[in-house]
Amino acid sequence: MVENIITIARQYGSGGHEIGEKVSQALGIPFYDRELIVMAAKQSGYSEEVFSKADERATNSLLYSLLMGYSMGGHAVAPNEMPINDKLFLIQSDIIKQAALRGPCVIVGRCGDYVLREFPNVLHVFIYADKEARVERAIRQYGLDPNKAPDLLNKKDKQRANYYNFYTNRRWGDADNYDLAFSSSVFGIEHSVNLIIEAEKCRRRD
Repeated sequence: MVENIITIARQYGSGGHEIGEKVSQALGIPFYDRELIVMAAKQSGYSEEVFSKADERATNSLLYSLLMGYSMGGHAVAPNEMPINDKLFLIQSDIIKQAALRGPCVIVGRCGDYVLREFPNVLHVFIYADKEARVERAIRQYGLDPNKAPDLLNKKDKQRANYYNFYTNRRWGDADNYDLAFSSSVFGIEHSVNLIIEAEKCRRRD
């Protein structure tokens, strides 16, 4: 039985990356976040810089999507006809599946819950936080300009929502997509880590 596979979706500034990394360390299992960009670049031959710009961003061209008559949750299109965003999504999805088949791991972002939707025994988590806490964290952790941080948070969340909605035909943050959703501003980082670990233990006991 597959155990300890955890996907984490997160609002910007909620601490999802740090929480996921600490969960992986506590469980002694691999952690994938921006590592997926590096792996995708190596597999495809594209540069990391190109993929970094496309990471967790939906295809920009609505006209392209309409002309091709597809969304990534639907029809297949030849790889050489795809925008770079779509190529990255498909490559990362394949890497995520390969990682899950190899064994326990923690995967942050990249529509992990959707990519592994048919895999058994996977815990899907969504982490959010109140805006004040996210702004404070973004300023402290990422060095953002205090005057620009609130707008950047909105932009990042919209970007992630558009990416998720486009490639999955689901709604980002919808509770139906996750097994566990909680506020890191209520629990704090360490208790959030413990909450996920305990939820994973409970899931496996069931």
